[in-house]
Amino acid sequence: MVAISFVFMAKNHMNEKGVARTDSCINTKEEISSKVRAPRLYRVLLVNDDYTPMEFVIHVLQKFFHKDHESSKSIMLKIHHQGIGECGVYAYEIAEMKVNQVMNYSRQNQHPLQCIMEHK
Repeated sequence: MVAISFVFMAKNHMNEKGVARTDSCINTKEEISSKVRAPRLYRVLLVNDDYTPMEFVIHVLQKFFHKDHESSKSIMLKIHHQGIGECGVYAYEIAEMKVNQVMNYSRQNQHPLQCIMEHK
């Protein structure tokens, strides 16, 4: 936020001939308030289940999180072996949108894949 205030100052002086003249100047003050905070970040996670095919998980990672095939496969294996895996870290609104997109897409394709978000 930037606040600018103007101060108008006039000085009356007499010149050599005794005629009044007005000198004016404008002073500006600029106050900068730097209270901008970075947004809180949220991890988007996929949760393992016994029914969703590994190929579908890879497809979801590529489609919604723009991962290449190798990183998608690596994340999918982590989900498979550890039960949960991180897809990405985003601001709240983006993380919420990604979770909703993945959940809707999974339901449309008859898969019980769970996608959640948690504060980082």
